[in-house]
Amino acid sequence: MTRRYFGTDGIRGLANRHPMTSEVALKVGMAAGKLFQSGTHRHRVVIGKDTRLSGYMLEAALMSGFTSVGMDVFLLGPMPTPAVAMLTRSLRADLGVMISASHNRYDDNGIKLFDPDGYKLSDDVELEIERLIEGPSEPLLASADRIGRATRVDSAQERYIEFAKRTLPKNLKLNGLRIVIDCANGAAYKVAPEALWELGAEVIKIGVDPNGRNINYKCGSTAPEALIEKVREVRADIGIALDGDADRVVIVDEKGHIVDGDQLMAVIAESWNRRGRLSAGGIVATVMSNLGLERYLKEQGLSLARTPVGDRYVVEHMRRHGYNVGGEQSGHIVLSDFTTTGDGLVSSLQVLACVVATGKPVSEVCARFTPLPQVLQNVRYANGKPLEDNRVRRAIEGAQKRLGEAGRLVIRPSGTEPVIRVMAEGDDEKLVNTVVGDIVEAVKAAAQAA
Repeated sequence: MTRRYFGTDGIRGLANRHPMTSEVALKVGMAAGKLFQSGTHRHRVVIGKDTRLSGYMLEAALMSGFTSVGMDVFLLGPMPTPAVAMLTRSLRADLGVMISASHNRYDDNGIKLFDPDGYKLSDDVELEIERLIEGPSEPLLASADRIGRATRVDSAQERYIEFAKRTLPKNLKLNGLRIVIDCANGAAYKVAPEALWELGAEVIKIGVDPNGRNINYKCGSTAPEALIEKVREVRADIGIALDGDADRVVIVDEKGHIVDGDQLMAVIAESWNRRGRLSAGGIVATVMSNLGLERYLKEQGLSLARTPVGDRYVVEHMRRHGYNVGGEQSGHIVLSDFTTTGDGLVSSLQVLACVVATGKPVSEVCARFTPLPQVLQNVRYANGKPLEDNRVRRAIEGAQKRLGEAGRLVIRPSGTEPVIRVMAEGDDEKLVNTVVGDIVEAVKAAAQAA
């Protein structure tokens, strides 16, 4: 069955355009609600959202769909994606829903679904939901006496704040640390600053004035310039930038330099390994993580398992092979001892624990390795399959031979648009640029000839 609604991370699109319409959201609620019912007890679903204007519309439609098939709805309001996953488990819900388009512009939105254990749904379950969406509504509806109720959970923020605080070692406080937190005018605009303040930090807040249209706008992890400026202005010890749904984080050190997810995973892995907490002897990352991370971990006696791009693949590998640290260069870090998905606040707290424990500045704590030069270029094409062209194959084979063991090459088609992504990294920056240029030219030639 061809997927018509679900993509790589739930359902996503332009608000008020198919599939991000009230009609589709209503059917998603009905289909998912029906699928996740078993037995005669009252079933429940939790719904969280970020701060997008369209969240009101989609929340109401989903609520109507779920209650119409007999599920009780618990509304969380604006909450981070990891908080929704956590509260799905905590409230013993049958299903969790997050309304968000993550780091996208405000005029996009999305629907992410979580199973009772707080994990994103499998492809098979998503396909079954699509089948029910396309079918008639009448068989899904509950009888009049079984229609669900909707309740707002007023304690949701406090529950998540306490959860996040408990991920730190016992009695560890952030007293004396000046922290700038940029919440991207998104889902964590209340909970993240409050958690840091309750832990004793001096907190300077930016990106905490959502108006429905300014989420991720010149702020947050995808636009850290405002955070860098504020860190330097107030001479902060650290800057923390979350994205719109707070499942990823970018750190800025006291000098105003950006620390990406690769460095953060190295910090956490080394700390957890030293404390005997790291499982499976290493971590999981994607093919895009820097070769410098892999070499650093090897020096520590640790391994790096690589997956295709996407947090779903990282989590699947972690669960299958027993890892408890994994993530992406973008700052989407999964610490499975605590969470089932990326959690920007919890990840930053683990870094802060290292800062407190060592007494060293963030610029030292988070400089675990020197990244190798890495070049990424995207090549758009209109027709054909450029990667199957002989010219492209020869260019790739030649590049791999020239890089040898001193570098790495990743060529992959985008999963969302007609684009070939060409990435290379290695010790010789000039060579890296050359091989990427050669492959890009071959792909362009193949695309023009198609």
